[in-house]
Order: sequence, then C-alpha cells, then structure tokens
Amino acid sequence: MKHRGRHRRRRRGRALRATLAGTALALTAAATMISTSQATDADDPGALKPLTAAADTAPLRLTEHAVPGAELDRLTASMGPAVGVGAVLADPDGALVDADDCGDDDRRALPVEPAVTTAYCWPQRDTDGWRAGAVTTSGDADEDGRWGAHRVILSGWTRGSGTPAGQGLARIAFVAADDDTPRYTWALLAVPVDGGRDYRGLGSDVSGMVWYQDKLLVTAGRGEDGALYVYDLDRVQRATVDTGTVGRVPGGWSAAGARYVLPAVASYATAGADAPRPGGIALDRSTVPESLVVHEATAPDEEGPTRLWRYALGPRPGYGPLLRTEPVAVYETELTQVRGVLAHRSDWYVSRATGAPEERGTLWRQDTKGASPVRCGADETYRCWSGPATSLSYWQATGDVWSQSGRMLFALPLAAVDEALER
Repeated sequence: MKHRGRHRRRRRGRALRATLAGTALALTAAATMISTSQATDADDPGALKPLTAAADTAPLRLTEHAVPGAELDRLTASMGPAVGVGAVLADPDGALVDADDCGDDDRRALPVEPAVTTAYCWPQRDTDGWRAGAVTTSGDADEDGRWGAHRVILSGWTRGSGTPAGQGLARIAFVAADDDTPRYTWALLAVPVDGGRDYRGLGSDVSGMVWYQDKLLVTAGRGEDGALYVYDLDRVQRATVDTGTVGRVPGGWSAAGARYVLPAVASYATAGADAPRPGGIALDRSTVPESLVVHEATAPDEEGPTRLWRYALGPRPGYGPLLRTEPVAVYETELTQVRGVLAHRSDWYVSRATGAPEERGTLWRQDTKGASPVRCGADETYRCWSGPATSLSYWQATGDVWSQSGRMLFALPLAAVDEALER
C-alpha cells in the first residue's frame, strides 16, 4: 500500500472520530439503562476459566462431512468451468462509498472508541433487505496479506425467509481493496443437492468467516444449517440466469440475483444435538500451528456463561492442510451475547451486543488473569463499540482489525484497541 494512502486514511479516521463525538455523548445516558444481568457482565466478567474435563471438551469434537468429489465435478460439468478469485474481482458489481460521503445514520454504526482509520458504507440499493455478517480478508489467507496481486476483503450478508423461494439466503462480497475505491462482486453461498445435479442456498446467518489458504470457512450459527461449512475458492461458479430463485432453472442456473455461486465442498458439526455450535470465528497466527478460534453461538436471551475454544490448523494425512477436529483449548467467559472473537498471543478480544439493536456494543480483552473493557464518554461507559456488534478479523500484515456493522465496513489498528483498553 502507498504511504500517501495510509496518511489519507489516518486523516479520515480523525474526521470520523470528531463526527462521532456528539453521538457518544448522546449515548451515555442510554448506556446506564441496563438489566441486572447485563450490569454484572459489564462491571467485570473476570478472568477466562479454562475447561479441561472431558465432559466440556468432548462435545466440541468435530465430525467432517465431505461432499463427494464426483458430485462437485458433476455440478461443474453442468455449470461450466469454475473460476478463481481474480476473475471475480475483475468483474465488479459496484463500489463502496467512502465514509465521508456516507449518511449520518450509517456512520452512527461505527465505534466511538477507538477511532476507525478506514471506513466505507455499502450502497443501499445492493444491501436493502440484507443483514451484515462476518468479515475475513486475504490477511487470513496468506501471511503477506495478499491473494496473488490483490488485497481482498470478504464480507458476509444474510437475507431472511421472505425471498421468492421462501428460504433464507447467504452471500459474500469479494471486495478488491487495492486502492481507495474498493469494488465488490457478489457470490451466493450454496450447498450441493441431488448428487450434484442442483444446489440450494445456505439458509442461515453468516456469523463467522475465515479465509485460510484456498478455503473459506463459514459458520452458519443458527437456523437449519447450524454448522461450519467449507468453500473452495478455486471452485467459484458462474450463474447464467438472472432471477430471484436459486439453483437449476429453465435455461441455466440462478443465484438469487448474484452472478457467481460458491458451492460448499464440506461441512463440520459438533457432537450431538445439544453440543455447543460455533458462532464467530477468527484466525490466530500467533500460535504454532496456526489455529481457528471460536465463540459459542448463543440465543439473545441466554444468560451465559459463553464458551470460547480453538482448533489447530495444519496438515492431516489424507486430507491436506485444513482443520483438526479436536479442540486444543477451551475456556468459559461470563460475557453474554458474544458476537465476535479474536485471539492474539494470550489475549482474547470479545465483542458483545448489549440490549436493543440501536444500542452500542462493548469490546473486552480477556485472559486467564482478568478482563479489561474499552471505555468512552465522560462517565467512561463501556458501550463504545459498534452496534450491533459483529465478527472481528485481524489482518496481521497491516496490524488492523476489520469488522462491519449496519452498512459500514471499517478497520482500526489492534494497537489502538490495546491502548484504549489500558487507560
């Protein structure tokens, strides 16, 4: 990235912080109107509690279900040759809008503290009726932060069951982040059916995403598809018919308006119907081997505690370099309504939703010794993070944390988070 671009983003971050200062003050009074259970969490959730008993770790063991190669090949033979990420980026649907040109209602979703250094909003015409979900980047995919020659962000979105086909849908945007005008292309997340003769849409929230090497790991935390799905980014298929339906249609293949489709190549599920389900996920490059960190998917009214855990990533005989199915560390946090997680070295960063959708979330750093919140405002309220809180993704090559809330996609340095936590 050019130095001039970095300086421009720093100035943009200062401007955004000034714009949001009044909003932070207006939210201070509302931040005190919390329930007794929320107050307990906000005061101090305490240290992470390690869980080592088999009763706690065994339910988190994953079972892998691979889509047979013959079914994937049948789908490709019917749809036409697969394309890669570069071809998708070269065929954009639109461009993101710089935060300076976004409306006040959109920018209100940005964190108050720490200040963002990069931010964009999504055009309403392309996101109306869709809800923002998880984010991952080419910083997860490769240590140098690039996929080929490109810096790329993947942004997940979910639509409810009010579609023409009567089912929920999930899609991702491939965002080319090589300059100050990021352009994006939509691809529908799908699941092969009928032996690879057709596909259906992924019918659940995209609560977490990690792009690891050539695979995209997606947690569908609620709904009929509560699992961890695997997508091969060398198997992007082109849709050939533009309709609101999904799958094989007269004349070709449709993806509910998207021009590209990603069919799942595998899925993972935890053991048993009552086992914890993965919610948000993130890649931790500070461990050896690298690991996938996970927070438990919970209902909004659950009072906690919430489990956090990690799986090692690396070569497995006969399977290649992907996910190992035994958890290597499991913890319990007293925080509830967890919506995003990061881990770096011994620290865990947890974003939390608080109450109504219009209220801001909180951001905490926890380890086995204690917990610290980001504070803001004259009364140092904890409600400083974006609202509603969503997933977190750390781009190690740049030191930035990426997230999105509402129609805002934004980044800020992890070092700024740590500085805000240590005041």
